[in-house]
Amino acid sequence: MRESIKVRGIQLVYEDHGAGEVLVFIHGQPFNRSMWQQQVAAFKAHHRLIIPDLRGYGESEVPEKITLLDELALDIIHLLAALDIQKAVFIGLSMGGQILFELYRLAPQLFRAMVLADTAAAGETAQSYVQRLQLSRDLLEKGMAAYTSEKLPQFLAKDTLAQQPTVVQHLRNMMETTPALGASVVQRGRAERRDHTEMLPTIDCPVLIIVGEEDEFTPVRVAEGMQQQIRNAELVVIKAASHMPNMEQPDAFNKALAAFLK
Repeated sequence: MRESIKVRGIQLVYEDHGAGEVLVFIHGQPFNRSMWQQQVAAFKAHHRLIIPDLRGYGESEVPEKITLLDELALDIIHLLAALDIQKAVFIGLSMGGQILFELYRLAPQLFRAMVLADTAAAGETAQSYVQRLQLSRDLLEKGMAAYTSEKLPQFLAKDTLAQQPTVVQHLRNMMETTPALGASVVQRGRAERRDHTEMLPTIDCPVLIIVGEEDEFTPVRVAEGMQQQIRNAELVVIKAASHMPNMEQPDAFNKALAAFLK
């Protein structure tokens, strides 16, 4: 069910499905909550699913100033407090996973478990910092359609691009309809993100790491590095998938998540 709530000065839109153990899904950039459609279908019968549009994305309100990942994490904390949710399993993909690191830093008591999909704990390098700032400017100056045309193929595996037109179109729609200002101010804030590498050995909840075998943004070696640093972390590599395994290979993704939840 679609819901809306005022959180920290921003109108936040989210979905609230089902009942039972709470799963909180955090989308990546430049996407929205609809990227989790296949997971909603698979898990709403036996779990309660909380799926927000982050501020600046989807149907949520767009801020006008730089938005740090801390801000996005605080929005989730306040949303869960308003819903009287004390514990949850958090699932974050790409930027969503980076937000989970901020969430854990701020409120580790909320975590029953954590699923990190196609993400990385390291901060920006000097080079990527500059590139992030340039991307923030480009999104405003050139628009989301230009960004989508250039970058969309990098998010998906070759087989997905060739054989799954519905997935390609869904991804295109999410990217093109993301507010350019929302994506820009978050990219500006993302450039300032913390390096959470040193926090990895201190994570004290069950952790599943999922990565698409063909992911170029956060390759398998990055996922393997996190697994080595997080105590008892599990790692699942999804074949025939790139940066969006939950959309490209939903059956494999959902199977891995279901096994972890058990």
